[in-house]
Amino acid sequence: MPNKDPTTKRYTYRANKEENRKELKHVKIVVDEDAKKLKKIDLPKKRFYRQRAHSNPFSDHQLDYPISPDQMDWFRLYPHYYDETKKEMTQKVTIADIGCGFGGLLIKLSPSFPQDLILGMEIRVQVTNYVEDRIIALRNNHVKKNGYQNINVIRGNAMKFLPNFFEKGQLSKLFFCFPDPHFKQRKHKARIITDTLLSEYAYVLKEGGIIYTITDVKDLHEWMVKHLESHPLFERLSKEWESTDKCVEIMTNSTEEGQKVERKRGDKYIACFKRLPIPEII
Repeated sequence: MPNKDPTTKRYTYRANKEENRKELKHVKIVVDEDAKKLKKIDLPKKRFYRQRAHSNPFSDHQLDYPISPDQMDWFRLYPHYYDETKKEMTQKVTIADIGCGFGGLLIKLSPSFPQDLILGMEIRVQVTNYVEDRIIALRNNHVKKNGYQNINVIRGNAMKFLPNFFEKGQLSKLFFCFPDPHFKQRKHKARIITDTLLSEYAYVLKEGGIIYTITDVKDLHEWMVKHLESHPLFERLSKEWESTDKCVEIMTNSTEEGQKVERKRGDKYIACFKRLPIPEII
């Protein structure tokens, strides 16, 4: 059983040190006189977290995952939302960023949705480590306001294990930002949007929940739209809706991939879909 004693011990931050990261990311920092004296720590540098751009989702990555959602120890990721009296979490994750990359979307969503727990899922080891260290630094540097306590990241494969983490109808928003396009036709089965996977996304999304997609690859955009429009549990939202939605604005400008596309003056293709109720059988 995991140790659920949320210690307030202070730690010295060392970038990209696994043993230190395991302790730091599970610490509940309490604002007291000691916390006010915490020194600000530098954000991690990407150059120390080198990783290939893509990872095979069908490979055996020796990932840890719960047998079922009720076996997931969320305390380890969100200690600030753990009720020590009742020995349970006070909130559940409601927003997920699948393939969160370097965490740009997570960082921007955190202050915009302070009442939601937000989880990033990333399959690449070093990229996950970078996001963990980034969140550790941000939590430390914003301890007085309990900043960034509502976000975290896990290394996981959403194509295989998403229902192991989330209950039916648990999520309100799912983000797919600049996913791997897998250009070759024989690789299309590895795309993150497929008929089979959409049924799993529909399972973890509540009615009225939103799938957000964005890419700079037109072919991939058309692929995702085609599959989402053909699925009976999703309906595309209008351009007018997109123009007024706060998440679309954040998604368009916050991710590292999106900023790279912006620098190259490339196109960004956006499509958002609402989770529909299951039709009644007459």
